[in-house]
Amino acid sequence: MGTIAATTTDITAVAVTDTRVEFAWQAAQNRAAGNVFRLPNFFASEPHMQPASRRDVLKQSLMLSAAAAALPASGLSAAPAETDKPRLGTNNVILFQGDSITDAGRDRRRGEPNDARALGRGYPLMLAGAFLADYPELDLKVYNRGISGNKVPDLDARWEPDCVELKPDVLSILIGINDLWHKLNGRYDGTVESYQSGYRALLERTSKALPKTRIVICEPFVLRTGAVNDKWFPEFEQRRAVAEKLAGEFKLAYVPFQSMFDDAVKSAPPSYWAGDGVHPTVAGHALMAKTWRDVVGL
Repeated sequence: MGTIAATTTDITAVAVTDTRVEFAWQAAQNRAAGNVFRLPNFFASEPHMQPASRRDVLKQSLMLSAAAAALPASGLSAAPAETDKPRLGTNNVILFQGDSITDAGRDRRRGEPNDARALGRGYPLMLAGAFLADYPELDLKVYNRGISGNKVPDLDARWEPDCVELKPDVLSILIGINDLWHKLNGRYDGTVESYQSGYRALLERTSKALPKTRIVICEPFVLRTGAVNDKWFPEFEQRRAVAEKLAGEFKLAYVPFQSMFDDAVKSAPPSYWAGDGVHPTVAGHALMAKTWRDVVGL
């Protein structure tokens, strides 16, 4: 599968209701005129979806891959020509790093940018589709280097080839769940203090090696369902607070995924967003992509 581009035919073909057809048609028209068009987050307004046919599921999947759900604003107006210009340049590299949430089943044998199979099935793919559709003139390069099971020490061990050598202009990091989950399973003995010191050292190393890189810290999150029970607390909250503290310390953008999901469970149960409490569903990944773009502003 090649890079996904949102054309008039593609978008209208995947819309699944009359309203979405209208949104998609308007999006295509604005795209043709060179404007950035924002679609609303359909998941927020439809937390309980009716059973769908195989064709409907395919249509919805294609719609997500076309990055409709990843576009951040809730309005239907084209973005202003000057105020909404991306802080991106020609040939910029965008890199997503983390654990299984970022990995999202990507094919690790494929290392080229903008490759759907190499980007996985989660929020990095959705964001990549949105970037590439919105800014084709920039020739952006989007990579996913998340690896399932990783903790902070694992990132540190592979940081040179999987980050520094890629020279990202934008680097997004989501890490911390396994640092606690593996500890609860008896497979790791790291503490909150070691998580903090290791993460800080990684950020210091990155800032020195890549001084012009814009780093985005994503908030670790869990939902109280599936594998997540009372044993996770209060240590999970302590580790989450470390990520927030480090973002402030280094003056980095911080994407509040935990508070995002805390709000989301008011409209749908936790399992709707993350079946096991850790790994997001399609809806969860779409909400992450939308929130990431809202916060980071790209």
